[in-house]
Amino acid sequence: MSLRFQSLKIITDKEILPPADYLYDGKTLQNAPSTHPGPDETLLDCSGLLGSRGWTDLRCFSGEPGEEYRETLESLAKALAQGGITEAVIMPNTQPPLQSKNEVAYVQNHTSHLFPTFHIQAAVTRDFKGEGLTEMLDLNHYGIQVFGEGLVPLSHSDRLMKALQYLQRINGVLFDQSQDPMLALFGQMHEGIVSTRLGLKGIPDLAEEVAVQKNLEILRYTGGRLHFQTVSTRGALQQIRQAKAEGLAVTADISIYQLLFTDEDLLEFDTCLKVMPPFRGKAQREALLEGLKDGTIDALVSNHVPHDNDAKNMEFDLSPFGMSGLPTFVPALVSLEEELGYPLLISKLCSGPQKVLGKEETAWDTLTVFDPEATWTLDHNSNASLAENSPFWGKELKGKVKYLINREKTEGIHE
Repeated sequence: MSLRFQSLKIITDKEILPPADYLYDGKTLQNAPSTHPGPDETLLDCSGLLGSRGWTDLRCFSGEPGEEYRETLESLAKALAQGGITEAVIMPNTQPPLQSKNEVAYVQNHTSHLFPTFHIQAAVTRDFKGEGLTEMLDLNHYGIQVFGEGLVPLSHSDRLMKALQYLQRINGVLFDQSQDPMLALFGQMHEGIVSTRLGLKGIPDLAEEVAVQKNLEILRYTGGRLHFQTVSTRGALQQIRQAKAEGLAVTADISIYQLLFTDEDLLEFDTCLKVMPPFRGKAQREALLEGLKDGTIDALVSNHVPHDNDAKNMEFDLSPFGMSGLPTFVPALVSLEEELGYPLLISKLCSGPQKVLGKEETAWDTLTVFDPEATWTLDHNSNASLAENSPFWGKELKGKVKYLINREKTEGIHE
């Protein structure tokens, strides 16, 4: 049976197309050949709805294996669907880490039947200690192309250099949330006037910028592909911009919620706003917007890091970093539309992240359809994630996923 999406506005990287009918035959989406539905077509009224190719999230966390109380693979799949995501990269920071064929096989076996397409970011060093390298070439035989330390910066220069060299043999890509751990030591939030007022140890821009500079110098020496995750400072963006101009194989993403908050929002010590990298100042936010517009930033990510209530219900300096970002991903996107426009935003969710993964968009076999005007409240009934560590908890939001297609899998079609 075919699906006819009636009067759907499709968003491309360049424009929003006028309302039209589109037909999904179980394999690809294409313009409906006739305005008259066939007898075997399921009609879906998409008046007022927007659609695009399925979205890709390059950074999300699963507690499984080891910390299933935070997020299972199944609940993560549901949260991804709620966020409009059809393809996602899972960070390796599980217990045990995703660092050998056993853990990789476990995740692959437990996600093959789930709606989103999952990619595993496998660890570069054993137990993220920055010492012994994992068997990266062996892991590649199990389909792994993405390597990194996830929530932990790969600050050991020699290990980063060797990883870049090894990955060239398999056309792999190294992901890194670049930060100098010593310059960020004991930091709780962005270093600035607000951190001084609150009496909290700050994390300076320098911690990120020094690490990005060092890693780019190593990339210039070794070659290879390097992807910077959750960039947050003007200086780091400028260095990445220059590296791209030189022709280095470098890409970057930012957390979508980095555009929704600044360090001033932490005045009430809300632990749900304690994230890594920390929310910066207004000038840094403007730099991120500029980086999105000029192509320095390739992708927007959820940076979904779920925590249980007990972990976040404590003093600010004792609470862990991280926010549940997937359930409110669509409202976040809708709230940024006026500043950035949907074509640019969608390019950072479709073609941008696909380029990072080394893929080219071919057949239109994924689809995300959302209602930008739908209102709802994030609560126990609506939340698809196991975690509640969101600053939007209990608030009315605008923007909701309606239909999803991921190759032959569908979500929301029979609701």
